[in-house]
Amino acid sequence: QVQLVESGGGLVQPGGSLSVSCTRSGIIFRIIAMGWYRQAPGKQRELVAQTNSGGGTNYADSVKGRFTISRDNGMNTVYLQMNSLKPEDTAVYYCNAVGYSDYKTPFDSWGQGTQVTVSS
Repeated sequence: QVQLVESGGGLVQPGGSLSVSCTRSGIIFRIIAMGWYRQAPGKQRELVAQTNSGGGTNYADSVKGRFTISRDNGMNTVYLQMNSLKPEDTAVYYCNAVGYSDYKTPFDSWGQGTQVTVSS
């Protein structure tokens, strides 16, 4: 079973920076992608940034140029560096991983979420 443990987050002033990380554990057959989603109160969960096994990345338009996703070589850990934070970035940030636990069984796993609050 895949488990995702997030760390980081917290309170930061507008314009500040913050980073969050997510470490994956559990035996898998193949990882396809890992990424970060966020959900603000009263809103749907949305993709923030994602990286795939080919090294490609994908960002929400609202965070392009401000957020950077990175990972280690085995995609066991992914990081999200958030710069120039805005109050509208306030949300619970969730780590996500998709892949195969064996040659035919897909998984789509979520972390427990970490709060990011941007406020003066």
